[in-house]
Amino acid sequence: MTYAWIKSPIGTLYTASAPEAGRTDEALYGMKVQILESAPETGRTLIRTHYRYEGWIDSVCLQPENEQTKDWEAHADIRLEQSYADVLAEPRIQALPLISLTKGARLRLLSQDPDPAGWAEVELLDGRKGYIRRRFLAPYAPPRAVSELDEESFRRAVTETAKTYLETQYRWGGKSPLGIDCSGLCSMAYMLNGILIYRDASMREGFPVHPVSREEVKPGDLFYFPGHIAMSLGGDLFIHSTSKGGYFGVVINSFDPSHPHFRPDLLSALTTCGSIF
Repeated sequence: MTYAWIKSPIGTLYTASAPEAGRTDEALYGMKVQILESAPETGRTLIRTHYRYEGWIDSVCLQPENEQTKDWEAHADIRLEQSYADVLAEPRIQALPLISLTKGARLRLLSQDPDPAGWAEVELLDGRKGYIRRRFLAPYAPPRAVSELDEESFRRAVTETAKTYLETQYRWGGKSPLGIDCSGLCSMAYMLNGILIYRDASMREGFPVHPVSREEVKPGDLFYFPGHIAMSLGGDLFIHSTSKGGYFGVVINSFDPSHPHFRPDLLSALTTCGSIF
């Protein structure tokens, strides 16, 4: 198998190699992907992500795996928690940015303790060293099994993570604070907490989400509708990224008719509920 790394802040995945193909997903900086096929005539490569999603990406977004990336992978133990931030060439605000990254980007931390001004030294995928605010970083959570989780802690963490995307604009195929769609929001909230669920708005065999009744739903569980997905916040509240009902982005809505943000269209369209527990 041949692998590469996403070296662009965001690598858009398309449905086909043709230039006019539509977007289907986004891969973020520091993600490792498998190379499946190349289309030199259009400059695109078919990849499979670590969460088993496939799409065509512009080849310039990829860094082929080499000894540098293998060493980087072994030590890349942090991710960007801030919605968007620069990695600067020097530890001062006047320095030029080496790259600007979005929430979820993976990095290697070189200095465990920040300097007096709060800067931490990090290493990029290509070996360059840069500086970023230490408080912008969080531990990288590698994929793990549901059996390893503390249910209460995970439910709290995944819902809080989803809330950090509130007011992000809706973007078809998006998966960052610059723009995100419904399944992008749910899958990223889970991924950032170490659990891989299917990237689209459906349950798929081989992923940990299984059907539960509406009465069994707890915070962090998922609501499925035709072509749409949302996350329960407990009770009748849910968070999702939507382009309908007068909204255009990540919002909190309710199934309660008395709530000011009641979504009657979704209440009537609910098809199933899902949980990893």
